[in-house]
Amino acid sequence: MEKLGIIDLGSNTARLLIADLFTDGHYMVIDELKESVRLGQDMDRDGFLKPARVAETIKTLKMFKRLCDASGVDRIIAVATAAVRRAKNQRSFLDEIQATCNIKIRVLSEEEEATLVYRGVINSMDIPKGLILEIGGGSTKIVYYNRRNMLNYATLPFGAVTLTDLFSNDMSPEEAAAQVEEFFTEQLKKLPWLKEVDPEVQMIGVGGSFRNLFKISKLVKKYPLDTVHNYNLAVEDFTNIYDMVKALDVEKRKKIKGLSPARADIMPAAMAIIKAFVRYMNVERFTIGGSGLREGLLFNQALPITLEKPISDVLSYSLETLVRFHDCSPSHVEHVVHLSIQLFKQLRVLHKFSRQYLKVLKIAASLHDCGARMRYYSHPKHSGYVILNSPIHGATHREIVLASFVACCHNREDISMAEWQKYKDIVLEEDLDAVKKLGVLLRIAESLDRSASGMVTGVNCDVLGDSVIMKTELAGDAALEIRDASKANGEFKKAFRKNLEIL
Repeated sequence: MEKLGIIDLGSNTARLLIADLFTDGHYMVIDELKESVRLGQDMDRDGFLKPARVAETIKTLKMFKRLCDASGVDRIIAVATAAVRRAKNQRSFLDEIQATCNIKIRVLSEEEEATLVYRGVINSMDIPKGLILEIGGGSTKIVYYNRRNMLNYATLPFGAVTLTDLFSNDMSPEEAAAQVEEFFTEQLKKLPWLKEVDPEVQMIGVGGSFRNLFKISKLVKKYPLDTVHNYNLAVEDFTNIYDMVKALDVEKRKKIKGLSPARADIMPAAMAIIKAFVRYMNVERFTIGGSGLREGLLFNQALPITLEKPISDVLSYSLETLVRFHDCSPSHVEHVVHLSIQLFKQLRVLHKFSRQYLKVLKIAASLHDCGARMRYYSHPKHSGYVILNSPIHGATHREIVLASFVACCHNREDISMAEWQKYKDIVLEEDLDAVKKLGVLLRIAESLDRSASGMVTGVNCDVLGDSVIMKTELAGDAALEIRDASKANGEFKKAFRKNLEIL
C-alpha cells in the first residue's frame, strides 16, 4: 500500500488530500487540509501574482509538506490551475516553491484540468449524460459528456474571485450579482455547442461553492444526511438561497449557517454564475458532486486504466473499496451478494419489487458486516451507520438510506420508527415494507454462508400454496448453514406471509 498526497493549488483555495492507495486498484482518502490563499486575487490588474498572496501560499504549502511528512506520505502530486497558469511571474513562483517547500508543482493546461474534473465525476457518479459546471476562483469549467464520453469542454477565464474583484466597485451586492449574471450569460452565448447538448442531460455542480451551497441548503431544509455527493437541488430552492445571500453585505453573510466565512465575499458571484447557467440551459434541478479534479488524479493513480476509459460499474467499484477498507472478507461478501440476488430474483413473484430495490439489497449485502470492526455485538446497527456515512458512489441518497435500514434489520433487528421518521422526506411510503422484506432476504443469504466457506453455492425457490420450498445447491456439508437460515422462518412468514422450508 502506498500513501499519496494530492495538492491542488487553486486560485482561491489550496487543498491537500492524503490517501491510501491499495495494491488492487482502490483508494481511500484518510486526511484533508485546506486553506483560503486567494492566489488569484487582484491578478486582473497586471497579470502578476501578488507578493502577499505568494507569501500566504508558501506558508500554506509548508504546512501541507509538514503534514505529509508526519503522515508518512510516500509521494506528492501537486498541480496548479488558472491563477498560476495565467501568471506572468509563473516561473519565479514555481522556483520559489521548489526551493522553500521542496514541492514540484505541475501547471495544468485547460484541457488537462477539464479532463481531470470529468474523470472525477464520471468515475464516481452513475449519470450517463452530464453537463458539469465547476466554479473555481479564477476560472469556470463547463464539460459536456454523453454515454460516458467527454464530447466538449470550455474553460472560461474567470471564476468567483476574479468576478468578485471585477464587479465590486461602487454598487450594492444585488447590483453586482446582476452584473455577474449578465456578464456570464454573454460568455455562454459564445459557446455554440451548448445549444446542441442532449435535452436529457443532467447538470452536475462541482467545487467549493457547490459544497457550501449544499451546507446552506441542508440547514434550510433540515436535510438529515451530511452527504454532499449526489445531493439533488431544485433550481427553485437554489434561487431562494441565492436571493437571501446576495441581499446581504459581507459581514452579515459571514453569519449565515453553512457558509464558510472565508467564502462569504465571493459566494454571491459564484451563485450568480450558477443562476445564469441554469437559466441559460433551462435547468430545473441539478446534482452536486463531491468528486472533481483531485479525485480525478486519485482515480488515475489508483486505477491507471481510467486514463483510457472510465470505470464501467461505479457502484461495484465503490463497494469493493469499502469492503477492503473495513477489512471484510471479499469472498464471503461476494457470496452473500450472489445469494441475495438469487433470492431477490426467484421470489419476485412474492415481493414484486423494481430493480432499484435490487440495487439497495446489493449495497446492504456488500456492507452488512462492515460494522463488526466497531463491535461484533449489534454489528448490524453499526453497519447501518457506516453505510449512511460512507462514500458510496453510484447510488442516490434514498438508495443509501434504504440500504442502511436493510443492514440494520437483517439480523432479527426491528426497524426503529423514530429513526425512520428522520428520513421521511427522502424515503417513500412503500419503502418501509420493502426494507423489512429485503432485510429478511439478506439474513437468509448471510446464514447460507454462515461458515464463510461457500458450502451453499446456489438456491432454487418454489412457491407452492402457502409455502416457499428453498432447495440448496451444495459443495459440501452445509448443515450449519441450513440450520441457521431456517431460524429465519418466523421473520419470513411475517414479511411474506408464507412458510419457509429449506432443503
